Amino acid sequence: MMQLDFTEDYVLENSRVRLEPLNEKHISLLEEISKEENLWTYFLGASGGSKDFGNYIRRAIDGRKEQREYPFAVFDKDKNDYAGSTRFFDYQQELNTIRLGYSWYGQDYRGTGLNKNCKYLVFEFAFERIGVERVGLGAHAENEVSLAAMESVGCKKEGVVRNLFPSIHGKGRSDAILLGILKQEWNDYAKRDLKNKL
Repeated sequence: MMQLDFTEDYVLENSRVRLEPLNEKHISLLEEISKEENLWTYFLGASGGSKDFGNYIRRAIDGRKEQREYPFAVFDKDKNDYAGSTRFFDYQQELNTIRLGYSWYGQDYRGTGLNKNCKYLVFEFAFERIGVERVGLGAHAENEVSLAAMESVGCKKEGVVRNLFPSIHGKGRSDAILLGILKQEWNDYAKRDLKNKL
């Protein structure tokens, strides 16, 4: 049976992007991007990296050692520079599911097609290499850009977790929107449709 091996250094790449296992060298390579205004708006608590970026990266690396998550650094081959990060987490081998998140890219890389290339590679890896049945994603309900990006790569809205987050505007609470993509959807049409957008 296929499964995610946290000890293996997976490198996912195509002609546009390379995803490589996150390690401490990426702290300095991504630190300038981490200072961008609004990058961490929808990251809460320990998941935000703007004030203590080195520890944010180290916690992600530790998460891989503890087999809780598998983080990647994202390298843009067109711009010949590091663009951001993404990671798998909440891998449930018994249920054969995984989640994808903690994705962020510098402002110069947004809207360039980089995200679609990243999502193609991680979905291909999840469904075809480790053989999961579903990839789950989620976003703050106020994060309309991320929600639209997830739907554009084939994810479907599946539900709402009500009042999960404090509102970013400082008043009241906000929902989380849950999305997902299934292996059958990937095989039937999502892979083809996403590939045509690259």
